[in-house]
Amino acid sequence: MSKKNTDVNKCPRVDIGGQAVMEGVMMRSPKHQAVTVRRPDGTLITKVEALHLPGDKYPWMKKPFIRGTVSMVTMLTSGMKTLEDSTKMLGVMDEEPTKFEKWLAEKLHKGIDKIVMFVAIVLAVILSVGLFIALPAGVETLLKNAGMSTFGYTLLGGIVKIMILIGYMAFCGTIPDVRRTFQYHGAEHKSVYCHEAEEPLTPRNAIKYSCLHPRCGTAFLLIVFTISILLFLVLNVLLPISNYFLRLLFHLAMLPIVAGVSYEVLKGLAHSECTAAKILRWPGLQMQRLTTREPDEDMMECAIVSMNLALTGELPAHAPRTPEGWAILHSYVESEPGYVPQPAAEESEISSEADGSEG
Repeated sequence: MSKKNTDVNKCPRVDIGGQAVMEGVMMRSPKHQAVTVRRPDGTLITKVEALHLPGDKYPWMKKPFIRGTVSMVTMLTSGMKTLEDSTKMLGVMDEEPTKFEKWLAEKLHKGIDKIVMFVAIVLAVILSVGLFIALPAGVETLLKNAGMSTFGYTLLGGIVKIMILIGYMAFCGTIPDVRRTFQYHGAEHKSVYCHEAEEPLTPRNAIKYSCLHPRCGTAFLLIVFTISILLFLVLNVLLPISNYFLRLLFHLAMLPIVAGVSYEVLKGLAHSECTAAKILRWPGLQMQRLTTREPDEDMMECAIVSMNLALTGELPAHAPRTPEGWAILHSYVESEPGYVPQPAAEESEISSEADGSEG
């Protein structure tokens, strides 16, 4: 095997990524997004939709440093919708709405699913601002008012952010359902590596790759916190602020700038193989050990189906559909381009051969 296929940290310039969801994986190519989940009965339920990103309508949003902020906002909203879609596809939201939910939907003239998603986004924003901006800003204010140097209180405030992030991720990893989602996160990364290495997308080929990928959102968060420390080391000298609420507003106002710079740093490090880039991206890769786990082959199938369909932009024509229009598959092989349905006995044999096992 060539070095290209064995170097799991090599990251060619490709524009595809993904997200782990409840019992599945979302994959996004430049033009399409696919979500695949595995239901308790073992079937793979998948959907594909065309992407309509802000940058497609407003080209200026694709400009360097601006695109990072746009991407952060887009991923927050679309990420919550993707999670909502995955729960619907699993069938876990099929229960009858409560009286309160019906009343709220009637008063607001909105579907209950939209209300739940809106509330989830609001709570996520409040939690993020509280943990990673309000609390560290309070620590900085206390240390500054206690007479600590600008360098000292800015550095300690940044360390508090990073420690909260590490603690939060470690805590999430102790929850069984979240730990399974982290396994799907690992499956997402492995399938991306396999695709980048231009190997056939099979569970056996993909499973050997690393769970740690340079373009991961976990690495992005660490870069955001690091950039914020460096930025505020300068800004706190130029604009010293003692009042807590003014400091909080200042941190919030700088968030788009930090996100924009961090996005460019992430892309630069991910696509470079120089020694300096490998050293600088190492902490982000190690942080992913908290948010990824080794997947099993069933999980790899979900990631591969989403990868195949995000690249083709079409659901398999032969696959039966649910009432919602989602495709029902029984093997990742059915998502491969050019797949032709075979009789059940032959299908089992083909799937085994594709995976490198004996039929």
